[in-house]
Amino acid sequence: MLTVESLESESPTAVDVRMTEDTLSVDLRDGRTLQVPLAWYSRLAHATPEERLHWRLIGQGYGIHWEEIDEDISLVGLLLGKASGESQSSLEDWLRRRRG
Repeated sequence: MLTVESLESESPTAVDVRMTEDTLSVDLRDGRTLQVPLAWYSRLAHATPEERLHWRLIGQGYGIHWEEIDEDISLVGLLLGKASGESQSSLEDWLRRRRG
């Protein structure tokens, strides 16, 4: 049975990240590529193409961070097929701040 604990102890790590207008793709060190809908991560979906390019691996490849949009995605969450857990009110506050 797949559990968060087993993923955290045996999880592969990310080595590269790519995005299209509607897809987030993460290449793993073991050769697999995970693809999920960009819509799962509202901040990425609302980010500019330039902002989406400014990512970095964190935690030795166990996560991905976008500084400009304050977004973090864990590899465990991707492997479990979990979309962002951000609430609608949090997203709306973030969008208001972006508009200035």
